[in-house]
Amino acid sequence: MIRLSIPLRQALSRLTMPVLIAAAFGTMLLGKADTALVERGRMALADTLAPIYAVLSEPVGALREAVQELHYLAAMREENARLREENERLHRWQAAALALETENALLRRQLGYMPEAAATFHTAKVVADAGGTYARAVLLSVQPGIVLRKGQVALDERGLAGRVTEVGGRSARVLLVTDMNSRIPVVLEGSRSRAILAGTNGDLPRLQHWPEGTPPQEGERVVTSAEAGVFPAGLPVGVVRWSEGGAPEVELFARLNRLDLLRIFDFGLSGILPPEAVARPEPRPRR
Repeated sequence: MIRLSIPLRQALSRLTMPVLIAAAFGTMLLGKADTALVERGRMALADTLAPIYAVLSEPVGALREAVQELHYLAAMREENARLREENERLHRWQAAALALETENALLRRQLGYMPEAAATFHTAKVVADAGGTYARAVLLSVQPGIVLRKGQVALDERGLAGRVTEVGGRSARVLLVTDMNSRIPVVLEGSRSRAILAGTNGDLPRLQHWPEGTPPQEGERVVTSAEAGVFPAGLPVGVVRWSEGGAPEVELFARLNRLDLLRIFDFGLSGILPPEAVARPEPRPRR
């Protein structure tokens, strides 16, 4: 091994930087002097390295695909576990539903139950909001040949919307449950307590006249009652929400702010109609 003296090593170390700078300037001058030569040299180097890059890229690509496959298998395993759990839960619900169906059929046979006939309905398009004597009402366009009558129940795809109060030849007006003139007998499903759903002209009607000692509970489901033959029992209305002022309100299932179509059901009920829906006798002339 050749050993250099300390002064020689110091001299070489001082010459390293100038030599590198000179080499860089020489390369730049060579490139300016003969660009074709530099380009041929660069492409020759690229041609030499291209097969090496191609060989190296194959295992890298294979490794990348293997990693992606592992991630996919892990995600598939989690999805399969979730689907198995959901399938087991659905099987339990199916077993419970079949047991209840069998029990229900047995009870009906023992009671001699006669099922009610399915209610007929007509679908009408909402063409205008409000109007008339009500603040919260909608006007329906009725096709020729379809006969509606006052008192029929209007529902959207989610729940109770209102009741027909005015009928024309090609239109009908529905009083919505949020109007202050609306009063609907309802039942609280949790306690089976009866109450009155009163409109407020706001988005949430309020509950009134529930039995003493059984106040409505937050989140309790509200359905219609068959009291006075106004509505059939069990139509979905909404859920109880207590306001900041301490009043029990009902968050409706029906989307009254986005009504496009309403189904008008004929349950064969007349019940109590608003005063303007009842024919009044003409006053007799004085003699």
